[in-house]
Amino acid sequence: METSQIAEARRTVTAMASSLDLDQIQRGKLALITTEISTNLIKHAGGGRLLLRSLAEEEGGGVEILALDKGRGIPDIIQSLQDGYSTSGTPGGGLGAIHRLSAVFDLYSLASSGTALMARAGSGVSPSQKQPKFFELGAVCLPKPGEKACGDSWDIAYCGERCLFLVVDGLGHGISAFEAAQRAVGLFRKNLDHNPGAILEALHAGLRSTRGAVLAVVEIDLERNQLQMAGIGNISAAILFSGNRRHLVSLNGTAGQDIRRIQEFTYPCPEDALLIMHSDGLDTHWNLRDYPGLETRHPSLIAGMLYRDHYRGNDDVTVLIARRAENKTFSHGPH
Repeated sequence: METSQIAEARRTVTAMASSLDLDQIQRGKLALITTEISTNLIKHAGGGRLLLRSLAEEEGGGVEILALDKGRGIPDIIQSLQDGYSTSGTPGGGLGAIHRLSAVFDLYSLASSGTALMARAGSGVSPSQKQPKFFELGAVCLPKPGEKACGDSWDIAYCGERCLFLVVDGLGHGISAFEAAQRAVGLFRKNLDHNPGAILEALHAGLRSTRGAVLAVVEIDLERNQLQMAGIGNISAAILFSGNRRHLVSLNGTAGQDIRRIQEFTYPCPEDALLIMHSDGLDTHWNLRDYPGLETRHPSLIAGMLYRDHYRGNDDVTVLIARRAENKTFSHGPH
């Protein structure tokens, strides 16, 4: 990120806030947060990536700003969040102001390895906040460099005591891949009453008129602490709990083209488990043990750090992270 891009980032987040019908106060908060974060990226890290994302209703609504850099890191995070603190000889209102203005805020930093910062605002006006939120989510979903349309997509839906996740990668790149991925999301939404295998069957049939896609459907049963997955193709998925990493099985094939068989696989899923799903735009050699303490941070920071360090650079990419929210109960019936 360069100095000339600060104004562009501010205009972009303001336009996103307007499209979400956020009021003037929320738009102002988002503009200030974006300006402060962008300025910090340039001043303290020499640049980085700024990712803006509209939040789904299941996430509470609003806008998320995710900043990623490979700078020198923040030696004392608690001190850096105090108003007036600065390491550059300037008035240090930056991180403290961002923290105050944000509805949700989290920060992860390693000495000499950079920082990931997440700030969310605008959620106070979302009617979906009246509904319980069972999972904290983090996601990065970006097109291949040079492409305007992203051939990857993802979705989440609550249905009673069940939570369903989808990650889909339309074959190839560009508009045809985008259309296949969006068709898959639409079909996923129409089949939420079914189990992952049946959902995958419906997507396979519905994608025949497209170029096809690889995808994975995961269901987490909140009462049984059980996970089921049906996957076709190279969507990677894993659950992490108690220091262990368990890979979830996906079978060969392409939805909409060629599937030899569909099979569900069942796994235990403790309440503290972390679900990680991603397309092949991310390499599979990541290990959260390389990032001390990151596993306990907000899922957006985990998604951001994995993207920062393991993006292949020549493909669409999706990273979806989910963790059970604390102290949440659920009621029967769809939300």
